[in-house]
Amino acid sequence: MSSPLAIGAVSAVLRNLLDNGMVDVGAPLGPVTVSALAPDLIDLDDPDAGPSLNLFLHRVSENPGWRNTGLPSRSAGDGSRLSNPPLAVNLHYLLTAYGSADFQAEILLGYGMHLLHERPVLDRAAIHRALDPSPLGPTILPPGFQALVASDLADQVEAITVTMEPIDTEELSRLWSAIQTNYRPSATYVVSVVLIEASKPVHTPLPVLSRGGPIDPATDRDPGVLVEPSLQPPYPTIEAVVPEHKQPAARLGEQLVVGGHHLDGSAAVLRFAHRLLETPNEIAVGTSADPRRIEATLPSGGPAEQAWPAGTYEVTLSVVRPGEPAARVSNVAGMLLAPVPQIASAALARDAGTQHVTVTLGVAPRVLALQPAQLTIGGQSALAAPHPAPASSLTFDLGPIPPGQQWLRLTVDGVESLLVKRDPPPIGFDPTQRVTVPA
Repeated sequence: MSSPLAIGAVSAVLRNLLDNGMVDVGAPLGPVTVSALAPDLIDLDDPDAGPSLNLFLHRVSENPGWRNTGLPSRSAGDGSRLSNPPLAVNLHYLLTAYGSADFQAEILLGYGMHLLHERPVLDRAAIHRALDPSPLGPTILPPGFQALVASDLADQVEAITVTMEPIDTEELSRLWSAIQTNYRPSATYVVSVVLIEASKPVHTPLPVLSRGGPIDPATDRDPGVLVEPSLQPPYPTIEAVVPEHKQPAARLGEQLVVGGHHLDGSAAVLRFAHRLLETPNEIAVGTSADPRRIEATLPSGGPAEQAWPAGTYEVTLSVVRPGEPAARVSNVAGMLLAPVPQIASAALARDAGTQHVTVTLGVAPRVLALQPAQLTIGGQSALAAPHPAPASSLTFDLGPIPPGQQWLRLTVDGVESLLVKRDPPPIGFDPTQRVTVPA
């Protein structure tokens, strides 16, 4: 693959091709200057300037044929680099002819287009010749050209093609308007493809020896691909994690129903991963007889309040399926764990001057240092005072809340406490989620 110098190297090779071609054909215009500049940098008022050809890279586009090569480039687990996918680009050039006498520009453009037509492929030998610093030596060449020698353009896996790319008058007008210089006879070309690839170390896995498990020593064959006559995949799959009483979030001590298919088996373990936990929490289920559902109860009490912070959890199931020697791990499903405000022990005080209400509120499970917490009472919301360590009690400074009974909502790490009762019907507010605001 090529290095990031490849784009500049392509321009240098094309300019070299045109420059040598003008000498070889013996153009009837005398000496011809070949450049690779932006058209607005060419001095059109120079009386001593002879006829010239200019090659200008006006656009770079992604090559669709190489777009997905080498993907995925990162491991979904630890983010390690799996491959160095190439940056595959097409280069769009503007070939412009300049002349100060009648027909010079037209003749020169014809020669230039013919040269590119006769060399539709930039072969490796031509690239090596164009970028070879000898016999002049690298120190005599301009610094920019010296750098292009290390582009590795000739070593990329796919050949570089040069194709005419006609554009309509509207696009041509926009192009020259953007350049902000006078129009001259020109033609457009696309050069494809330039492959720029990093050379960073990657993690390469070992070859796969078995398609579906250990090899049977009697037959010396693997069990093959697991299939069954169903539209469902034959693997443990979690479709939903349903908290108790049809609530949107679970609470410690409550029951969960994990629904899906192919959930039966032995040594079943539910794992709950949280963004702030180094290792997932686990609930051992043991033997699961129902392939459609698993019931589990979240732990409660002091140790659970220390180990299970409120927030969003990623739930997976590890289970040894019937007839299989090793455990399989299901897909990932989401679960919300809601905080439980300790309303009975809450302390509320009103400032006589500002009428602001300060609330000291216990919460279970404890709130970790990186978890944001917000309290809402009577329509007024406030963030918790800073807590640099895990806290089981938070302090909030709210505005002038009206006195009397007010509904309370506590949000920790984006998950709100359960204010609404959904089961049994009818739906309504939980009367235990109220506090009395002092006058």
